[in-house]
Amino acid sequence: MTALRWRKSSYSGGTSGSDCVEVAALDGVVGMRDSKDPDGGHVAVDRASFAALLSRIRSGALDLA
Repeated sequence: MTALRWRKSSYSGGTSGSDCVEVAALDGVVGMRDSKDPDGGHVAVDRASFAALLSRIRSGALDLA
């Protein structure tokens, strides 16, 4: 079994205490996990749902302010 290659956005800054999500390509789905708790498990979504999530994030539809 090949180890998963988790990646995080270059926009995360990499500083201690920064909030970040890591992603990995899994069999037909995209895995997402909290970079501060890599052993805490992950959520897997199909690629179309992940693309829709990214689209909503980029459009600002999920901004809290």
